Amino acid sequence: MKNHLITALIALVFGFAGAGLWAASGLGNGLTRSYLVGNPDILPAMAEAYQQKQAEDRLADVGGAVTTPFPGAVLGNPEGSKTLVEFTDYGCTYCRMSIADVDRLAQEDPDLKIVVREWPIFDGSEDAARMGLAAAKQGKFAAYYHAVFDLGPPSAASVEQAARTAGMDLSAARLFAASDAVTAEIAKNREFARKLGFSGTPSWIAGGSTLEGYVGYDRLAAAIAGDS
Repeated sequence: MKNHLITALIALVFGFAGAGLWAASGLGNGLTRSYLVGNPDILPAMAEAYQQKQAEDRLADVGGAVTTPFPGAVLGNPEGSKTLVEFTDYGCTYCRMSIADVDRLAQEDPDLKIVVREWPIFDGSEDAARMGLAAAKQGKFAAYYHAVFDLGPPSAASVEQAARTAGMDLSAARLFAASDAVTAEIAKNREFARKLGFSGTPSWIAGGSTLEGYVGYDRLAAAIAGDS
């Protein structure tokens, strides 16, 4: 019974193939079992390392494309050498709560590029996301991004008001928002999110790590620095 429990724990951390190799190697002996039982605090660290490895594998699967922004859909320094990727939805309360953290990061680090990936998952958010990409095309993304979040959950009226606040050409923006290019970008972002295992917004990529939810300034800063 104990042997099975230890094998299951190893399987959880390393995957079932890894557990088989562990058992075949003879490392799963009484001494090792005693060490694990006597040091249960090692298991969370092992699990964390495994999760990090999974994140690295998923990031390798999507490649550099996920850090390449839709032209103009960037906050901070578009030429920055450090990159934070944010998957966002304008109807997401936690995305709105994260704005202050994102702005602070950009203000404190002039070498930070923040790639915003429009991922509308809430009802009524897709039109706002489409207009966001139109804002990016017109070089008005940052102004639109802040304006639409300031106005609360998106609606036809708030999206238009945000576009006006950002100084957008509304006729051109509406045409572009309905274009195949925008449809393809949103579909691409959804596929990125699926491959990365994200379950909702906001979700983040920084320093070779992935994060989900409202994680706060400190965790984002640590991830960008490669410390998470």
